[in-house]
Amino acid sequence: MKKLLPLSLFLAASLHAAAVSADSTRGAQVFELQGCVQCHALNGAGAGASKKPGPDLGLVADRGFTPAALAATMWNHAPAMWVETKLRSVAQPAMDEQQAADLFAFFYSLRFFEEPGDAARGKALFTSKKCEECHGINEPIGAARNVKPVAEWMAAADPLELVEIMWNHSTAMRDEMARRNIRLPQLRGQDLADLLVYTRRAAGRGRPTPVFQPAAADAGQALFESKRCIACHGPMTHFLSTDVRDETLTDIAADMWNHGLDMSLRNTTFAPGEMRQIADYIWFSRTIEGVGEVGRGAQVFAAKKCAVCHDDPASGAPSLPGLTSNGKYFSGATMVSVLTRHGPAMLDKMREKHIVWPHFSAEEMSSLIAYLNTRGGRGGR
Repeated sequence: MKKLLPLSLFLAASLHAAAVSADSTRGAQVFELQGCVQCHALNGAGAGASKKPGPDLGLVADRGFTPAALAATMWNHAPAMWVETKLRSVAQPAMDEQQAADLFAFFYSLRFFEEPGDAARGKALFTSKKCEECHGINEPIGAARNVKPVAEWMAAADPLELVEIMWNHSTAMRDEMARRNIRLPQLRGQDLADLLVYTRRAAGRGRPTPVFQPAAADAGQALFESKRCIACHGPMTHFLSTDVRDETLTDIAADMWNHGLDMSLRNTTFAPGEMRQIADYIWFSRTIEGVGEVGRGAQVFAAKKCAVCHDDPASGAPSLPGLTSNGKYFSGATMVSVLTRHGPAMLDKMREKHIVWPHFSAEEMSSLIAYLNTRGGRGGR
C-alpha cells in the first residue's frame, strides 16, 4: 500500500452545515475495522490481494473521485457485498457519517497526485528552469553565497508545502533573478511533484512521515480573505470557477504559484500549512462534492423508484422532510452511512415490492443529493 499523503479534507457539505472533518489516518482504520480488507485489496497490496473477491479499491480514486462518487460505487455493489459478507461470516459494515467521510479521505489520499513524481524529470526541470544557477545541492554556488543550497531547504512533505516555501522566498528570488536577467519559472502540477522528488533525493532526505492536518471548515475561507485574495477573486471569477473541477490540489498549488508571479504580493507570506488551507478551500468549494442539479435529481428520484417508499407513509420508510427535520444536510457521507446502516432492510423491502436495486453514476448521485436537500426543506444549490 502507498503511504498516506498528508491531506486536509472536509466534506463539501460543511459549506452548508456543520463541518464533518475527514481524516485519512482514521479512514485507514475504518477500512480495517469495517472488514473492507477482507474482500478488497489496495493497489495490489495486502495478504492474498490477487485472491480478493472484490475490486481493488486503491484504483477507484481518479480525478473525478468525490464523496458522491464513493456513495454511488458503494450503492452499486452493495447487494453483492452483503452476499459475500454472509458467505464469509463477516460482519456487514455499518458506518456513521464521520466514518464514511474518513473512508473517502483514505481512498483519495492513495492517489493524491495524478502521476507519481519522477526524479529524472525533476532534475531536468531544475536545470531548464535555471534553479541550479543559484541553488547548489550541498554547497552555495559562486557569488550566490546568501542562497541556501538544496540540502538546507526546509523539508517539504508534498508539492503544496514546496510552493509555500518557494512563495515565502519569492521576493528574494525575484530580486536575484532580475539581477541575473532570469524570469521566475512557470510550473505545472506535475512539475512540482517531480521537483520535490528530485530535490529530496539529491539532498539525501527520505520521504517525511505523512501527517494528516485537518483544517477547520472555515479556515481556508478566512485565510483567502485575510491574504487579500478575495480583493481580486470573487466567487464568479475564472480562477474560482467550475473550470478547476478536474484539477488536483497540486495543480491548484501550481496555479497559485504561477498567478502570484504577476501580482504585487511582496509582503504576503504564509505560515506553515496556510497555503494548504487556501488550496483546500478552492478545491473543495468548487470540485469535491460535485455540482448536483436539482431538476436532474428529481428525475433520478423518480426513475429509481425512491418515491414508492419515501413518499408513502404506509411503507414504514421515513419521509424526506422527516429525515432533515433536525437541520441535517444530505451529503456523500450521508448516503454511504444510510446505505451501510439501513441498506439490507431496504433491499428486503424492495424485493417485496418487486423493485430493482438502484444503480447510480457519480453525476446521478450528486444530483440526487442536491434534490434530497430541497425535499428536506433546506433549499437547493
